[in-house]
Amino acid sequence: MDNQVKPKKKVNVNRVIIYTILIFGTVLALVPFLYMISGSLMNLTEATGRAVLPSTPQWSNYREAWTDANFKDYFLNSIIIAAITIAGQVAFCTTAAYAFARMEFPGKKLLFTLLLSTLMIPEAVIWIPNFITVTWLGRVGPIPWINNWPSLTIPFMASAFSIFLLRQFFSQIPNELWDAAQIDGAGHLRFLAQVVLPLARPALLTVILFTFIGSWNALAWPILVTTTPDWRPISYGLSSFLDEAGARIHLQMAGSVITILPIIILYLFVQKQFTEGIATTGLKG
Repeated sequence: MDNQVKPKKKVNVNRVIIYTILIFGTVLALVPFLYMISGSLMNLTEATGRAVLPSTPQWSNYREAWTDANFKDYFLNSIIIAAITIAGQVAFCTTAAYAFARMEFPGKKLLFTLLLSTLMIPEAVIWIPNFITVTWLGRVGPIPWINNWPSLTIPFMASAFSIFLLRQFFSQIPNELWDAAQIDGAGHLRFLAQVVLPLARPALLTVILFTFIGSWNALAWPILVTTTPDWRPISYGLSSFLDEAGARIHLQMAGSVITILPIIILYLFVQKQFTEGIATTGLKG
């Protein structure tokens, strides 16, 4: 039998270009994180020099960063602030989104349009009105808001983006479920709690993830409404590794690694639901 020459496979140029771009982008995104981890294991001399890898890993940097400069207190503050903000977002954004998606009332379209228009307002523009508001509420209310948790959480318990995201998801729920719930004697609140929210779990977890990241990374607003370290968050705590002698880069790197761990852990838990929520939201207006 004659040997048959197998045809050579053609190289897909487009695929090669796509994979090259993806690999380059991945490396570009990972290099700062890898250097941060490497720097967190260096001593001060190596961290301030041009070293890429530590000669001897200094695991004690993490213990020192955690106990030094009240960093653990800032960490706890951020946990409390994020938890209260997430609870507020879940309570207020879900009810507002449900009203826009499943209920009819006068001015609904106008209100929803005004809500979406606020997404185009830069965050820095509303700092001064919010600051005046929380200052006044702290004077007339039972507890002070400045240098306290209300100013750090209550202004962020409702988000136009979260309401829009949940509203788009709620709109996809079949009307037949609402008809069946009415036959069973359920009202809007019961339908929301027992039917809508379980079905909207991917979108809800997406909102929780975004809210946690936004609250965890906040810096400018906490500095504006706090003058003492009692309620300042972990993002401010990273600056506590600066002293008269200069920046303790190795401890800042270790503190940065500690800072991003909660975000990574939360994302790993909600990764599947997060991807599903982003992929399926907005399919129906």
